[in-house]
Amino acid sequence: MKGIVFTEFLEMVEATYGLEVVDTIIENCDLPSGGAYTSVGTYSFNEMVSLLSELNRATGISQENLLYSFGYYLFDGLVTAHPDVVSSYKSPIGLLNCIEDHIHVHVKKLYPDAELPQFKILAKTENSLEMIYSSSRGLYALAHGLIVKTFEYFEKMVKVEYKLLNESGTEVRFEITQNG
Repeated sequence: MKGIVFTEFLEMVEATYGLEVVDTIIENCDLPSGGAYTSVGTYSFNEMVSLLSELNRATGISQENLLYSFGYYLFDGLVTAHPDVVSSYKSPIGLLNCIEDHIHVHVKKLYPDAELPQFKILAKTENSLEMIYSSSRGLYALAHGLIVKTFEYFEKMVKVEYKLLNESGTEVRFEITQNG
């Protein structure tokens, strides 16, 4: 997993829960990296699982809600790091529709070893999008947060419904409707 995800996660934890919680979750995890991340490094997904589990224990907030909050937070970090990727889109539906064909192609150029989720578009209108999220990591709640923040970025309201297509959340159907 790319380091930018780890650095943004720890920044979110610090901004939301404080530096003491960051220190606590790192200390309570057995992390091969020692909890020292760079945005361009690559780290084991299991380290993120450990950090998330510890944050869940420290806060009492469900992992699903923590991942949603992280996805919502992560959007701004990704836009700051790669503003050119988002600036070419005029609408949130347009941006989400091009995740596979443009955004993930761009990410793969920057980070050839990145393991990205897949988004299969099932239906698209000017104000709605249906897609299937697929990832062995089951981080659909993170994707949900990113989706909601995408609409906020474009100053649009959104209704997002999703249905897990399996228990592990590795395949999820999203129905996204822009309001207003």
